[in-house]
Amino acid sequence: MSQLIVRGGSRLGGEAGIQGAKNSVLPILAATLLTADQVELQGCPRLRDVDASIRILEGLGCTARWEGEDVLVVDTRGLGGCVVSEALMREMRSSAIFLGAILARCGRAELSYPGGCELGPRPIDLHLSGLRDLGAEIDDAGGVLHCRARRLQGREIVLSLPSVGATENLMLAACGAAGTTTIANAAREPEIVDLQDFLTACGARVSGAGTSTVSVEGGRPLHGCTYHVMPDRIVAATYLCAAASAGGEVFLRRAREEHLSTVTAVLREAGCSIFSDKKGIACASKGRLSAVRPVRTAPYPGFPTDAQAILMAALLRCRGAVVFEENMFENRYRHVDELARMGASIRVSGRAAVVTGVERLHGASVRCTDLRGGAALCVAALAAEGETEVSETGHIDRGYENIARDLRALGADILRTED
Repeated sequence: MSQLIVRGGSRLGGEAGIQGAKNSVLPILAATLLTADQVELQGCPRLRDVDASIRILEGLGCTARWEGEDVLVVDTRGLGGCVVSEALMREMRSSAIFLGAILARCGRAELSYPGGCELGPRPIDLHLSGLRDLGAEIDDAGGVLHCRARRLQGREIVLSLPSVGATENLMLAACGAAGTTTIANAAREPEIVDLQDFLTACGARVSGAGTSTVSVEGGRPLHGCTYHVMPDRIVAATYLCAAASAGGEVFLRRAREEHLSTVTAVLREAGCSIFSDKKGIACASKGRLSAVRPVRTAPYPGFPTDAQAILMAALLRCRGAVVFEENMFENRYRHVDELARMGASIRVSGRAAVVTGVERLHGASVRCTDLRGGAALCVAALAAEGETEVSETGHIDRGYENIARDLRALGADILRTED
């Protein structure tokens, strides 16, 4: 088991590149099934969730190989199955995204319910109802999804809420449906746009991503392509918050401020200086941060739930108090007790958490509770006096290629150790 040893109290300084986006590459890996061809993904991050997706593809008869540091070549011509094992499905929440692609390619699919971080109920009801609208027959008895579709037919689907996963799953399934599918109240995240751009590069006709209405003209044969994955906006937000927490000046190559403007707006309000251009984002922080107005998570373009814990960690030493309101997942404050071990003052009541800034944080032994909560502990540790040991870092590996390497490039004193 690995740990991260962080010695805090020093200002940051340096630059680091931002990896490809986890939440973008996972649906793209599922989408490769639609091509029955070879796809080269550039800027693909080496993550636990990517490894899990590769094992799913290989279990279906496809092949995948790494070329260099961040190029993944996937060949789905050998697809010979439509069943994903329960063990693989339990590894990550995003495994559900394979349902629409397998159904479109094979006409049937068998998967169990997905796993992932325990952030509270995250049902895939919207995925299933949308696929049924397209003509799929789904039996979910016994916790296993048995899906058949003799012929998928495009139609208008109205989502009751803008679910990212449901939007992506329906986009993939719609590529194999006859006619045009319109997804209303679709999610608007940049990762949806990246999926559209990938599908378009493969020959699909998809439009509207980034707005609340996505249109897919299905039934077109798709082909392979070479595609570069967008940079990860939550990783960029993490390293910006690291600089805000510890102080100093950093530059993040490839980071795009237009993808995380709600985060940079809060950091500016807290006292950080932020500049961005086509090359990336620069952030400078001097002294303790100021308290900011209430932070409320919401679907994009609102404040991202994935950045809530990370920003909270950056504001633990702010002057004043900050209210956080989590509107996406009910168990997204699991990191609070671990931050309290470092001297943080946080009071939680239902969906609200009030952070009262303290003058000092101190090192402690803490454990990761989930992916973003683990990153938050690293952000807090950079501002703490003394040494912090962060355990159960497997959660962090699901979304950060090498957080210790990147933070060292930014001047942090952080080391990964193995038992």
